[in-house]
Amino acid sequence: MRENAKEPERHARRMAAKQRIMQERIARAQKEQGVLLVLTGPGKGKSSSGFGMVARSLGHGMKVGIVQFIKGAFSTGEDAFFRDLPNVDYHVMGQGYTWDTQDRDQDVAAAQAAWVVARKMLSDDSYQMVLLDELNIALRYEYLNLDQVLDDLQARPEMQHVVVTGRYAPRELIELADTVTEMQVVKHGFKDQGIKAQKGVEL
Repeated sequence: MRENAKEPERHARRMAAKQRIMQERIARAQKEQGVLLVLTGPGKGKSSSGFGMVARSLGHGMKVGIVQFIKGAFSTGEDAFFRDLPNVDYHVMGQGYTWDTQDRDQDVAAAQAAWVVARKMLSDDSYQMVLLDELNIALRYEYLNLDQVLDDLQARPEMQHVVVTGRYAPRELIELADTVTEMQVVKHGFKDQGIKAQKGVEL
């Protein structure tokens, strides 16, 4: 009983110490710049996180550009929701999963056409947030020139934020990025239990 009585005091001390640490970090973080974020790894949630930041940006009245690589053979909830919103420039440029298309030339052409659109956004400071969904897959299969992609990302407007999603982010992109998150699989309904892709969850 005595230990329990002291627990609120211990908690208050721990939180006060944590507060001091966080306040020091906030005080040191004085840079104002566009952030390059990479969301990668085998786990679910990379595109979902990217679109979450799109929603957050729109809530602040920002103009957003979206280019989807690889995806395009089927409709998705994010396409249906975001495409016609004000301040959104949305382009679905893929031909479908690589194992479905089975046509490298077609996939390369689609990825390169998508990068033309992406480059225009990356050179236009009216776009405050750009989402390059599944770009990492296009880089993984060498549908695009990695050096060109890195150069274009580095040359973007100073305050423009860019989110890149997809498995297999190349090391060079990870090194260039400001923030990198790797999603890991603990359990997955499709792979582990045979639950088909569901609207609102995967689609």
